[in-house]
Amino acid sequence: MRNFGAIMLLAGILGFLYCSTRLDDYEPVPSGLSLNESLEHPAGRWEMARYGSAAVAGFGLLMVMFPKGR
Repeated sequence: MRNFGAIMLLAGILGFLYCSTRLDDYEPVPSGLSLNESLEHPAGRWEMARYGSAAVAGFGLLMVMFPKGR
């Protein structure tokens, strides 16, 4: 489990950095939009992918720290 957690942590960090660089290519999402409306813009989709990558990295960190479910 510790190895799988390390892979998830690494994939999450790399995904976060990749999504951050792709997010710079697009204009920002206008403020005041709902989640569904923001996903219609490319920058909104990359922002959600960035949050998803951060969640994967956080879960991977937990699996590295607590491999046997303490």
